[in-house]
Amino acid sequence: MAEILFYHLTESVLDEALPGLVDRSLERGWRVVIQMTSEERREELDRLLWTWNNTSFLAHGTDVQPNAEHQPALLTTTTDTLNNATVRFVVEGADIVGAENYDRLVVMFDGHDAAQLTKAREQWKSLKAAGHQLTYWQQNADRRWEKKA
Repeated sequence: MAEILFYHLTESVLDEALPGLVDRSLERGWRVVIQMTSEERREELDRLLWTWNNTSFLAHGTDVQPNAEHQPALLTTTTDTLNNATVRFVVEGADIVGAENYDRLVVMFDGHDAAQLTKAREQWKSLKAAGHQLTYWQQNADRRWEKKA
């Protein structure tokens, strides 16, 4: 079973929180896939990951570029895992398929978006009913993650 973490964004937006979490995953030697809901958002995150830090970038590619299977981090709009990632980030209400195929599944959702909140609640119930172990993390006022459940 995958370790499943729900990250509830309350003090920052995805573009501020996601790169650091992906960076830490890559530092641990994990291969990562990041799934979002639209091609436009995939392109925005593609640009962001190249420029998110003044001193470094996150090596990555997209599922529509050549050699997707070689990317340490891969951006996708599908449920496929072309780069054999062991960690999957599901953002902005993207569908979850095959949670058991990962060591870690991270669900990130915006607490100010009613549709994302509803989707996250549905995903939590479904994954819990399937027997997965879930943890829930929420940002505090300092934008640090606190485990709530």
